[in-house]
Amino acid sequence: MKLRNVLIVVDDVERSKKFYKELFGLDVVLDNGGNVILTEGLVLQEKSIWKSFMDGEVIPRNNAWELYFEEKDMDGFVKKLDAYENEIVYVNRLMEYPWGKKIVRFYDPDGNLIEVGTPM
Repeated sequence: MKLRNVLIVVDDVERSKKFYKELFGLDVVLDNGGNVILTEGLVLQEKSIWKSFMDGEVIPRNNAWELYFEEKDMDGFVKKLDAYENEIVYVNRLMEYPWGKKIVRFYDPDGNLIEVGTPM
């Protein structure tokens, strides 16, 4: 068995495609309207489709999980975040652990938690 994708629920697929392209360089592999597969295995699904299959609410900013990305140039990435056209909601700004790893945590436009850290 193989894990093939990670799916996140979004309100606006076009906004999310732009966000993940501009900040992370993810490209569209397959676009089926409300379901979009991006490079690196990230799948975006419109909330209306998700809710049609699930009995329950989507809870943004629930902090129960996160998408994790690695970036060597953290200072450059943080500058990109700060210059992004829409406000970025930070959980924590750039910080460095005692062992030297740098991280930043923030939410995507739909409240999905993202961590970006330097490789170990």
